Amino acid sequence: MNGNGGLVTVFGGSGFVGRHTVSALARRGYRVRAGERRPDLAGYLQPMGVVGQVHAVQANVRFPASVEAAVDGAEAVINLVAILAPSGKQTFPALHVEGARTVAKAARAAGAKRFIHISAIGASRSSASAYARTKAEGEDAVLQEFPEAIIIRPSIVFGPEDEFFNRFATLSLSSPFLPLIGGGRTKFQPIYVGDLATAIANAVQGAGKPGTIYEVGGPEVFTFRRLLDLTQEYTGRKRAYLPLPFWLAKLQALLLSPLPNSLRPITSDQVKLLKSDNAVSEAAKKEGRTLQDLGVSQATAVESVVPGYLERFQPRGQFAHYKV
Repeated sequence: MNGNGGLVTVFGGSGFVGRHTVSALARRGYRVRAGERRPDLAGYLQPMGVVGQVHAVQANVRFPASVEAAVDGAEAVINLVAILAPSGKQTFPALHVEGARTVAKAARAAGAKRFIHISAIGASRSSASAYARTKAEGEDAVLQEFPEAIIIRPSIVFGPEDEFFNRFATLSLSSPFLPLIGGGRTKFQPIYVGDLATAIANAVQGAGKPGTIYEVGGPEVFTFRRLLDLTQEYTGRKRAYLPLPFWLAKLQALLLSPLPNSLRPITSDQVKLLKSDNAVSEAAKKEGRTLQDLGVSQATAVESVVPGYLERFQPRGQFAHYKV
């Protein structure tokens, strides 16, 4: 496929990673069909291509018939559907496992040539975290239904709409301290959303080995504390750190569990995730299963992107340091 009018169906195309993926595919000449639970709220995807190139259709990975309709005629299918915390019927098993299976099965039945599934570094059947455990189960389900699928495991993803730097920058506006969970020693390898979208688009065009799991991260590995340091530096704010042992962070999360997901700073499951490093493994590097092996030779550094979108959190406003 060279992108000359080929159809790609993207599930979760209206999300953070999804909108960048849709844009990357449209720029390469693909027609993009975004499978969304609420396509009426995904109109902002259309201007990413020329008239008629990008459109959203109703599809819910919990309902196979809607998925089958969304992949009809697609040459490639991408599954980006995931949640960080369950809500109602949107549970980890329903979306990460059975939803992924449904999409992969439908893609195979529709005759799609490529299937790309986005998982997460840390996915493991033995993990104490339900998120990581169901991510691993979802990978297995995908490979059972579509053995040639390419699975991509990113570390935390950063960009203007991210839920990491923006979350802690927002917290610094109202809180006199920032939580240093587990001593802030957990390691991360943040990847720029544009690089991840490029890797996905490259996979659609043939990059990557079928049936392989790739681990992708940025050029640097940071501790959790260092990422908070950078957040304060880029926002121009100074906040004390409140050390929270894992047990205390879990207790706090449990006490706040009745609140809606949007109001909870962290869940008990996310505390469990923080007990393990989130960086590309040595095995992936040795076996050629990294970002570079998906055609992204130069990963984007945190310092070249994050200061620009955290500038709005500056104490005196976004434009205070500009002089006329």
